[in-house]
This record gives sequence, structure tokens and C-alpha cells, in this order.
Amino acid sequence: MPNTLNILVFNWQDLDNPLAGGAEVHLHEVFERIAARGHNVTLFCHYFEGAEREEMRNGIRIIRKGGRSLFNFTVFTEYMKRFRNDDYDVVIDDVNKIPFYTPLFCREPVQGVTHHLFGKSIFLETIFPFAAYVYLAERLIKPIYRKVHFIIGSPSTSNEYLEWGFPEDQVSVVNYCVNKDIYYPDESNNYDDNRIGYFGRLKKYKSVDHLIQAMDILREQYPKLKLDIIGDGDDKSRLEALTTELNLNDRITFHGFIDEKEKAPLLQKMNFVVNTSSKEGWGLTVVEANACGAPVVAANVPGLRDSVVDAETGLLYEFGNIDDLTAKMRTFLDSSETRNAFRRNALAWADKFDWEKAADETLDLIYKTIDRWKK
Repeated sequence: MPNTLNILVFNWQDLDNPLAGGAEVHLHEVFERIAARGHNVTLFCHYFEGAEREEMRNGIRIIRKGGRSLFNFTVFTEYMKRFRNDDYDVVIDDVNKIPFYTPLFCREPVQGVTHHLFGKSIFLETIFPFAAYVYLAERLIKPIYRKVHFIIGSPSTSNEYLEWGFPEDQVSVVNYCVNKDIYYPDESNNYDDNRIGYFGRLKKYKSVDHLIQAMDILREQYPKLKLDIIGDGDDKSRLEALTTELNLNDRITFHGFIDEKEKAPLLQKMNFVVNTSSKEGWGLTVVEANACGAPVVAANVPGLRDSVVDAETGLLYEFGNIDDLTAKMRTFLDSSETRNAFRRNALAWADKFDWEKAADETLDLIYKTIDRWKK
């Protein structure tokens, strides 16, 4: 087995893409570290306006081509034209949204990576024809990837693969982690009792409208309460309209996309963070908030129930139950003593997740995939 691996990664987008999320954070945090260990990493992803067609980013060679909507077809055509005859040792297939079905055409061993599966939650995100397309595309993972080993971001997603019939030895959990150079606590613990936050992409399935409804319920009891919504996405205009309709513009601030280094100081000042998503792969934003000292109120759904230790680092509520959501929010709003106890637990929990360890575990699994393929 070569000391230096040539690794080809297929993912829908890179970290600089305005639509990047936790999957892209994971990809770059892990594979930048793998590149730093002396391996050659090429990432092929879709092009976005204003981007370079090719560039080096922290050791990763990024090639961008094709649009977002048909990128799964671009992967096939570009592999056959451009990558097929190159000397790659392994293909990393980041199964995220529509699968690329690389086992059908790649000559190299394929290492799967999955953050989360939409399942039926896709019908909360988009209209029926598109939702059905994504749902059916996911159902083909089992027959097409039946011999592929998968690196999974959480126990919840791992369980979905096992329920599909994948053997246990084909599924390995490598947790998302947190960049402690960016996300760390304000040691003065000088947070604002009346400031809470949501940060992440603004997508319909993330259900941020539930949090806005909760703010409407809490407005009279907590007249100074403010909500920072950090992030961007195609659901933003609907959420802004709802905020205006409920006359909450003086309570809710939409920051849009902001750099991580600007985001962390905001998190340090928050009483707590809320995650209302209907489903997540892991909930990277949960651990990032924890690392800044903020407990999290989150929906009790796959992924979030893995990243939140209920009644220790945060509180889980029944998804879609706005009364339960507001009740859990009141727990922190009514007691700084409770909040500070959760803060200590949250910091200890976040400290367990290290990207260097995740990179080591991922590289070890890649070597094992190559070894199995050669046999």
C-alpha cells in the first residue's frame, strides 16, 4: 500500500460555497488534516458564481464544474472524461442529498461518507415531485452501495443503515468535532440573559418558524428577549415575512451568513441556542455552541438526540410541539443557576470532540477500504 495516497472526493459543494453546511465543514476539517499528513486530496464539486474553477485551499485541490441541480450527472461525465485514467487510490463518495452512485462506474475502491439521510423529512422541505425524487434516490443506496463501507456522522444515521440491512462491519461512526481555535468560551461567563440564538442554514426542514412562533408566545413574559438568527438559505424570505407578520422585527435580527470568527463571539454572549430541525446528521452547530459555553434546546429527532445530552448539555423537546419548546426555553430563561450548570456540562462535552482524532480514524478506515478492495 502506498505511503502517499491519491484521494478523489466527490461532494456537492465545498466550504466556500454560500450553501455550505455541516457536511462541508466536516469534509474540509478532516481532509485538510489528511492532506497535511502528506496525502494528495482532490475535491470535485459544483461551480458557484464568483468562484475559481480550480484552486488550492489548505492542501486540498478543488475543481468546480457544473451547476447544482444536475451535479450528480456531472460527476459521472467528468469522471469518465477527466478522472478515470488518473492514478487515484480511492474515491470518497460523500452521500449527501442525491447519491452519485459511484460503485456503478468507478474503477477505484469507494469509501462512502454519510452525514444524514432525508428519508420522509424531505417532504417538509420541497414540493412533492422533487421530494419524491430525493426519497426514491436514497432508497437505491442499499442495492447500489451494498458492498461499500460507510463512515457515518452519528449513531442515529448509523442505525438507519443497519435497519436497511447493511452489516455492522460496513458502518463506522466517526463523530463531527469542533474547531477549538475558533469556538471557545468567554471565561468571564459574561453572557446576556436576554439573548438567544439560532445558527445554521435557513431551510424549510430546519423549521426555524417554530422558534419564531415561540418568540411570539414568550414576548410578554420576557419583554427584553432578543433572538439572533445567523445563517442564510432559501427559507429566509418566508421567515422574515413571518417575523413581520407577528410584529417581531424589534425582537429578531437576521444576520445572514457571517464568518465563523465573527460568529463565535456572538455565541459566547448567548444565554442558549435553539435548534428546531426536523432531522440532522449530527448537529455540528450544537457542539460548536457548547464549545462557546451555550447550552442548546433542540428537537428530539435523529442526529440532535446524539449531539445533545438531554438534561445535561441541553434540553430536548418534542418536534413540532411549540408549547414544549417554549417550556424548555423557560427553563434557562428563568434560572441562571440552571443555565450555568448546563454550561459547565456543555463545555466538558464539547471538549471530547477533536478533529485530529476524526482525521486519524477516517484515514485508518480509508486504508482498510483499500486493503479489502485489493483482496
